[in-house]
Formats: sequence, C-alpha cells, structure tokens
Amino acid sequence: MSATPYQQLEQEWRRLHAFRGALALLRWDAAVMMPKGSADIRGEQLAALETEHHTLLTAPRVSRLLDRAQANAQGLDEWQVANLREMRRQRDHAIATPVSLVSRLARATARAEVKWVEARRNNDFALFAPHLEEVLHLVRDKAQLLGQALDLAPYDALTDEFSPGVTMTDIDAMFKSLSRRLPGLIREAMALQEKHPALPIVGKFPVGKQRQLVLELMKAVGFRFEGGRVDESEHPFTEGVPGDIRITTRYDADDLFSGVLGALHETGHAMYDLGLPREWRDQPVGRDRGMAIEESQSLLIEMIVCRSRPFVRYLLPLLVKHFGVEGPEWEPENVYAHLTRVRRGLIRVDADELTYPLHIQLRYELEKQLLSGALAVRDLPDAWAEFMGARFNVRPATHQEGCLQDIHWAVGSFGYFPSYALGAAIAAQLHEKLRGDVMGLDEQIARGEFGGLFGWLREHVHGLGSKVSTQELLKLATGKPLNAAASLRYLEGKYLEDPTSRSAAA
Repeated sequence: MSATPYQQLEQEWRRLHAFRGALALLRWDAAVMMPKGSADIRGEQLAALETEHHTLLTAPRVSRLLDRAQANAQGLDEWQVANLREMRRQRDHAIATPVSLVSRLARATARAEVKWVEARRNNDFALFAPHLEEVLHLVRDKAQLLGQALDLAPYDALTDEFSPGVTMTDIDAMFKSLSRRLPGLIREAMALQEKHPALPIVGKFPVGKQRQLVLELMKAVGFRFEGGRVDESEHPFTEGVPGDIRITTRYDADDLFSGVLGALHETGHAMYDLGLPREWRDQPVGRDRGMAIEESQSLLIEMIVCRSRPFVRYLLPLLVKHFGVEGPEWEPENVYAHLTRVRRGLIRVDADELTYPLHIQLRYELEKQLLSGALAVRDLPDAWAEFMGARFNVRPATHQEGCLQDIHWAVGSFGYFPSYALGAAIAAQLHEKLRGDVMGLDEQIARGEFGGLFGWLREHVHGLGSKVSTQELLKLATGKPLNAAASLRYLEGKYLEDPTSRSAAA
C-alpha cells in the first residue's frame, strides 16, 4: 500500500529535521571549539546545508503534497492536522525567501559572529561594524520579502519567525503596560533596599569549582547528560535538537552567580526542548512554540525559581560543599537579598527582574531604527549610550559593556529580543497558576526536588509542542490570555515586601 500524501510529507520533514540537527551542531562548534580562522570555511558549510534545506522545503513536490494532504485532512487526527498546518507555515516562510539570499545570509552571519567575538574581546566596535552592516542589509531584504508574502509589516515578518503570531501591536502593548508601573516600582524597590542593604559577597570562586556546581545543579533539575552537554562560549546559548542538546555558559571567577545563573537560564531552555513530545520530535508540530515560550521557560527557572528563598535554602549547602563559604554574608537572607538586588546596571544577562524589561526595550527600539534606516550602524554605540543614560542613568564606558554585549544581531536575529519581555510576562503568568496547582512547591524546591515543577510544565507547556498557538497555550494553562498583570503582581509582591518580615518568611 503506497504512502498517503500526508505520510510522504512526514518522511520529507524527517530529512529536514536531520539537516536542522547538523546545522545546530555546526553552529555550536563555531561558538565553542572552532578555530577563529575557520570562519569562512564554516560559512560555506552552513550555506551549503541551509541551501539544501531550503531547496527541499520549497520543492514543488512538497507544495503538491501539502495541497493533496489538505484536501484529505478529514482522515487526520488533531495532532496530524496541527502538523500539516505547521508544515505549510514553514513552507510559506521559506518560499518567500530566495535561496540566494539564504546562502548569502548564512555566509555573512558566520563571518559576523567571529568578528563580533574579536571586536568584543578587543573592545573595538569598528572591527564588527562592516560585518553588521552586511548582515543588516541582507536582513532588510529578507524582512521586505517575507512581509510582502505574508501580508505583514517587515518587522512583524521577522518577529513572526521567532514568535509566531506576535506583532508589534502585541509588543508595544506589553511595553506600555510595563512602562506605566516599572519606573516607579524600580525607584520604590531601590529606596527600600537602600534602607536595608545586603552585605557584599566578594571573593574568588575558581572556575573549575563553578563547573562542578553547575553540573550538580543541572543533574538535580533533571537535565539528561546522556543526550546533551554543557560547555563555555563568549555568549551563553542553547542549541541542538531533542536528543542532542548543547548548552553553554560563561564563568567569572569574581562573580559566582553570573555563570551559575547563566547556566540555569540555558537549562530552562534545554528542559523545554527535552520535554517536547517525543513521538513528534522530527516533525514541525513537535518543535517549540516559538521564542516567547522558549524564553518564558528559561526566565521562569533563572529569575523566578533560582532567585527565590526556597532555592537559596537548597543552594547554600552546595556552596559550602564546593567553595567552603562561611560568614554572615552567606546567611540565607543575605544571599536572597543579593540575588534580588535592584540596580540600574549595564549588562542585560546580569540584570535583575525589574530592570530587565528596560534592557529589552532598548534593543527593540534600536533594532527597529536600524532596520528602517533611521539609525546608521556607525552611530549605534552613541545611540546605545544615549538610551542607557536616559533610562538607566548610567552610560557604558566601553563597547564591550554597551552595544557589543549581545550576539543576536551578529547572527541575524533581528526581531528576537521582544521574546525576552514577552517570555518574562508568560513566565510570571505560568508561575502564578502552577503555584496554585502544585501543592508544597516551595518545600520541594528547598529540598532540591524539581519533579513537581517540571511535571506541571511538561503537561501544560512542553508536551504541547506547536500543537496550539501561544495564546491558546496560555489560555489552556492559565485560563487567561497573555498580559502583564501577573508579572506586575509578582514583581510588586516580591520587591515591595516589608523587609522586617523577611526573617519570619525565611
């Protein structure tokens, strides 16, 4: 009996999935192990695979099979119908972008990534600027073509690739809601913390011991090392496909929590990827629902879980074990105060929960200006500094702590940054619901038991893959559409807490 059109499509997407895995491994290697002089060779390799992937996806045969499968969709179950929808979505995005542009962009971003690392290490934006200009030019072309094909504004076409269904209207509404309350909340929280300052945590924390701590924490959370690994790179990231997940972090011997929290942020991504429906792992419906949901999972772990009192109670004995820490600065309340300290800092990945959305808003506004041509690449460092001065009352002294701190634009990920702000709001919304559903959650976390947390997430988020839209997923999980209300309730409750009640709460 011959395969149906739908079954033939599943076979095609298994091949595409294999290409995705190979591309992911090459990108991981480029950031972790590849000699810097190999950038052009790696660019050719990536371009060849991206071109082949694009050719397979846009082949006339695939379009014919999609039409035939759609005509016989009444014989498919709900997962297969959703899979067919996601197949068509991927095909529509791919067919709008010429293969020549795909190839050129792969080469340009491979070169730009290496130059970004060099420029960052040398604190010299001029080394990176011409490569960013090349990437920006190609991304502009892609945004125009995608927008025309999908009937979307160019920027919306880019965000739709990362967070399907999300538009500037949604993003602007989120920032508007946050902007009405966050500036005042930041001032109130900082004033409260100034009255009860935390003792400083200083010292040297050997990187080797930090690595051992990260491995122990990841194992406790549930990361499966038989199907993944953790390494180091200039910018933390998660790459790969379920069954072969690669994550990275970067360590600082003077700052214990930077590398550890960075690794746990990426572990949140990895746990989402590992929790996706196994039976659909090589099909579009088995993929993540987009970067807003992806970032919600990483920020839920890093910001909400790992900066909580229960997690501090679990973490402290491990710090004693690995680093032999002692003294009043290592008392639970002081460590918690350190992890929840609010400050107008320069670095996004080290930002607290209250100022984090402002970091994202900066990037959102600047990348829209870059794409529209209102901001020239050469003027990016000054524009960045102006924004930081106006919104944070601090200005970067170097390019490294300014516009060279993120890798996203180097690899062509324009439209990605809003996912972080949306993800933080989604994380708070999910957390509010799961706290009511999972009895004794705080006690479990304090004991280093994360099964209740991830069991709920697998059922309500991870296990759905791309079967439903972001808004549908949130309504199913929480009963409410995406909004900033839960995030603001969470932040006000945490950061306007009466300090005199802390001892009792601990």
